[in-house]
Amino acid sequence: MKTICGVNCSECSFNDKCRGCTETNGNPFGGGCITAKCYKAGGENCFLTYKQRLIDEFNSLGISDMPTITDLCQLCGVYVNLEYTLPNGDNIKLLDDTKIYLGYQVEKTNSDRCFGLVADDNYLLVCEYGQNGTNPEIIVYKKR
Repeated sequence: MKTICGVNCSECSFNDKCRGCTETNGNPFGGGCITAKCYKAGGENCFLTYKQRLIDEFNSLGISDMPTITDLCQLCGVYVNLEYTLPNGDNIKLLDDTKIYLGYQVEKTNSDRCFGLVADDNYLLVCEYGQNGTNPEIIVYKKR
């Protein structure tokens, strides 16, 4: 498959469900891709600037025990769209399974848990979870 940003599709575990980035004008799973949007608007420099701005926003949150974020990568929504239990007992998913986000996973300092970070044009999400995404908790869900 051909991509707009140059990512290697053969390494993606979802490539059998993907319709291709170039073929779908940057909407490989039906939803948008923030990376493709940047590349179409201004090429690699646009994307790198956007990515650095997101990194800076995540680092400025000052979350205790979260290491400094130095990189973000493309993440398929279906992979990172965890289900959270709200205080009233209801369950909710905050993301769109069909979109491609920018995000990362880092280990929480002095813990066996991880932080998951996800962002798009509208929101920043930082959650904390156990092995394989178990017991996820929303740390920050912020409109950008």
